[in-house]
Amino acid sequence: MSPGQIAALVAAGAFVLLVIVLAIVAVKAARFFDEATVAMRKAHENTDPLFVEANTTLTHVNTQLERVDGITANARAVTGNVSALTSLFTATLGGPLVKAAALSYGVSKAVKARRKAVEQPNKHAKRRLKRGAK
Repeated sequence: MSPGQIAALVAAGAFVLLVIVLAIVAVKAARFFDEATVAMRKAHENTDPLFVEANTTLTHVNTQLERVDGITANARAVTGNVSALTSLFTATLGGPLVKAAALSYGVSKAVKARRKAVEQPNKHAKRRLKRGAK
C-alpha cells in the first residue's frame, strides 16, 4: 500500500466516524424535539382551562371590588353625616353646656366656702379685727 492509499483509508475512516457521530447527534436531537413537541401540546391543552378559571376568578374579584366600592362610599357618607352632626351639636349645645358647667362649678365652690365659713366662724374674724384696728 502506498502512502496515498493509507491516507485515503484514514480519511475514509474519519469520514465514517464523523457520519456516525452526526447520526447519533441527529437521533438525539430528533428525540429532544419530539419530547418538546409533546410537552408544548400538553401545556397548550392545559392552558385553556387555566385561562377560563382565571377569567372566572377575575370576574368574581371585580364583583367583590364593586361591592367594596359601594361599602366605602356608604362609609364615606356616614362619616360626613357624623361630622356634620358633631359640628351641629358643638355649635348648638357646646357653648351653653360649657357655660352651665362653669356656673355649676362656681356655685359648688361658693356653697363649699359658705359651709366652711359657717363651720369655722372665728377664722375670718381675726382678720377683720386686725384690719379694723389699723
